[in-house]
Amino acid sequence: MFLGFTGEYQQKVDGKGRLSVPADFRRVLEAGDPAARDGGALPGLYVQYGPHLKGCLMVQTVDAFADIMNTIMSIRPRTAAEAEARRLAQVSILGNTIRLELDRDGRVVLPQRQRAKLGLAEGEVVILGLGDNFEIWPAASYESQVAAPAAERLEEMGAAHDPMTAIWALTGPEP
Repeated sequence: MFLGFTGEYQQKVDGKGRLSVPADFRRVLEAGDPAARDGGALPGLYVQYGPHLKGCLMVQTVDAFADIMNTIMSIRPRTAAEAEARRLAQVSILGNTIRLELDRDGRVVLPQRQRAKLGLAEGEVVILGLGDNFEIWPAASYESQVAAPAAERLEEMGAAHDPMTAIWALTGPEP
């Protein structure tokens, strides 16, 4: 059974940078961390930040980030362009990702530097589940950068549009 991150949650970041992770997300983080699966550790997670994320933090499980890291590290450049692409991936992804751990209360402490990347000392955030990862958005920018553009695009497509249609077009016939 696939466990994934789904849903939209309003949460608060306190003055110490603590953010409560939704309970369903904690189960996914636990399942995606070999040390936590074995019961010997609190679940870890990887938080990615950087300009390519357009104002949010992206969170992945330990297993998912290990796959990304292994993919980047397995690239054996044969040309200068490939070497540059690998270096850019190393700097923008590996260099802009930190490992954190949930505490016993299901919270994570977002370091000041990552909160500063969001323009957030403390306050409301929106946590958006996207299947294999989730995003943390300042509530003030979530509406204009995520929710409103998605709603506008669906409106442009018309009332009869079913978002599942695009999925079936990409993956094959309906099950």
